[in-house]
Amino acid sequence: MEGSSQAGKLSAQLKELIAVAVAHITECPYCIDVHSKNAEKAGATKEQLSEAILVAAAVAAGGAYTHIANMIESYGAEE
Repeated sequence: MEGSSQAGKLSAQLKELIAVAVAHITECPYCIDVHSKNAEKAGATKEQLSEAILVAAAVAAGGAYTHIANMIESYGAEE
């Protein structure tokens, strides 16, 4: 994520934590590597990284859960 260390309303550490979480959801091993290293350099702990990843996973799983309505609607529709 170019420019993540630039000044803004979010700290560089928080931006890298977000980047690591998103990298896990998009399943980009290169991004996970780069942003994990950047987060560590910015002072993030393993616990912070783990929590960010778990929050992202929970949000992503929410999408799968809410789409169960599609399955319910589709199941048996062609009978």
